[in-house]
Amino acid sequence: MIDAVRTFVFRTFFYIGSVPIVLGAPIAALFGQRSVISYANIWARYHRLLIRLVLGITPRVEGAVPKGQYLFVSKHQAMYETLELQLLLNSPAMVLKRELMKVPVWGWTTQQYGSLVVDREASSKALRQMMKEGAALRAEGRSVVVYAEGTRVPVGEQPPLRSGFAGLYKALDLPVVPIAVNSGRLLPKKGAMHPGVVTFRIGETIPPGLPRREAEARVHAAINALEREGNPPLQGEVAARRADGGVSR
Repeated sequence: MIDAVRTFVFRTFFYIGSVPIVLGAPIAALFGQRSVISYANIWARYHRLLIRLVLGITPRVEGAVPKGQYLFVSKHQAMYETLELQLLLNSPAMVLKRELMKVPVWGWTTQQYGSLVVDREASSKALRQMMKEGAALRAEGRSVVVYAEGTRVPVGEQPPLRSGFAGLYKALDLPVVPIAVNSGRLLPKKGAMHPGVVTFRIGETIPPGLPRREAEARVHAAINALEREGNPPLQGEVAARRADGGVSR
């Protein structure tokens, strides 16, 4: 019941507070990329503050985020990491589906922030455009973040990487940093959210230029490292075990 109340309060304040922030983003974009990046970080910090104070959820980073320009590839189980990684990775450019770029005003705003479009059709024309946009991002010195499984994934599932990752890996020609995340247990798509710690595990850097299958295999294994280890009990489950005289680890 307590978690359900916390979830209701969080969602109410987050979505009400997000409306003016999102509506103001196109205005910020008029003043250039730095302006829209700073504005996007305000939204991410607002989300971080609410999720800590209301839900009692905090991040833990295992390993160090490397300095420099990289292609960050993350597991995706909740909306949480899409905003938290924006802060942890120092505002990387985003990889977006072409459909999102067609949304009036919003598509232009994300383009001003810094984005690279992935076309699901993976045609030769789309690949050439990706190579062009990738070269522009490299010239800017921006890192890029992508959720290579394509969408948020339920806890325990390890789907293969989408085909677009191979084109992105080739187009950017950047070292890859995989990130495992276990946010789904605390932040399910439906139902109550729970207090606890979300782990971000920074994997070993993977060099550019590897054969496709090798690169995909190494990335897939790294972003699913926490899935293979299983999930720690929730705080409520720990309390219940202690009350029953059990031992939790």
